[in-house]
Amino acid sequence: MKNIRNFSIVAHIDHGKSTLSDRLIQTTHVVLDRDFKDQILDSMDIERERGITIKSQTICLPYTAKNNQSYFLNLIDTPGHVDFTYEVSRALASCEGALLLVDASQGVEAQTLANLYLALEHDLEIIPVINKIDLPSADIDRVKQQIEDDLGLDPETVLLTSAKEGIGIEEVLEGIVNCLPPPSGDPELPLKALIFDSHYDSFRGTVVHIRVFQGTVKPKDVIMFMSNKAAYKVEEVGIFQIERIPRKELSAGEVGYIIAGIKTVSDTRCGDTITLKHRPCNAAMPGFKETKPVVFSSIYPVASDGYEDLAVGLEKLKLNDASLIYEKDTSVALGFGFRCGFLGLLHLEVVQERLEREYDLSLILTAPSVRYELIMNDGSSKII
Repeated sequence: MKNIRNFSIVAHIDHGKSTLSDRLIQTTHVVLDRDFKDQILDSMDIERERGITIKSQTICLPYTAKNNQSYFLNLIDTPGHVDFTYEVSRALASCEGALLLVDASQGVEAQTLANLYLALEHDLEIIPVINKIDLPSADIDRVKQQIEDDLGLDPETVLLTSAKEGIGIEEVLEGIVNCLPPPSGDPELPLKALIFDSHYDSFRGTVVHIRVFQGTVKPKDVIMFMSNKAAYKVEEVGIFQIERIPRKELSAGEVGYIIAGIKTVSDTRCGDTITLKHRPCNAAMPGFKETKPVVFSSIYPVASDGYEDLAVGLEKLKLNDASLIYEKDTSVALGFGFRCGFLGLLHLEVVQERLEREYDLSLILTAPSVRYELIMNDGSSKII
């Protein structure tokens, strides 16, 4: 366990998280050069076009340090946008440390602070990294001063990199090995694992992304989700190296996946705790909450005969996006459709684009609205 490091990269939008991830993956030779492409962890077309991360990914990087020890560095990638803050918080709960990335020309910005506070809430060890030092407008001294004044971090510990040019990547890897603590936990205790993400595989069912805090999980174990008491038999466990690599077991401190023939993604809730059915742990991991939609909009097909296709498209999309909520809706002008709840405006745009591209639908969306709570004169309240 002392040779494992679990870390995340947090930053303001567009400060170079995905590019740094790319360089770390290239430097540790997880992917052959001929198979490599930019933004390799962003698998959706929309992510590549907009240059944002929507669905977080995980990758295990094997690295031999300068002290000739072999390490496994688990990079738990996080979405950059504020709509997905809860998913970021669950990913950070799975780590022991974080790289805080700051742009050398723009300096400390709003989400740099917000993400730093999120990381500190989880007691993470922070390594500040100044990225894009190759830019003509880079002002390293000013940014170091900001890191000291605004973030309260030691400017002496700052690492300087240019992810685009590949400068300083070895120093970042050494920093992860030397400055971040290894995970703790007893493999002999009852299983306690945190779900920080999941995705749907049309052949295997739901693939659950987990971080094991104590105990061991292996195929043929019967696991239980603590929020809804659903039990499943494990078919496969393993780690992520772009592809899924099966392993004999996952034990305390490790990050990987479980496949257990789970048909619905809504059973695997982000932030839930997995334990063994016949030997449960005494308490669930703290911080679990149901994701609540904030923005509401109704979706209708342009042609009335497209309703069935829309219903199928939403059902399939729900398998990959557990935070999407929808119910049937009708309108005098637009006919039959669905009323949907989203985490924010970006989430709404992403869902609309994915429905139109992946399921070839033509859609009309009503203007987004929020929930109102009305307090009546008699003191009762009503949500509209």
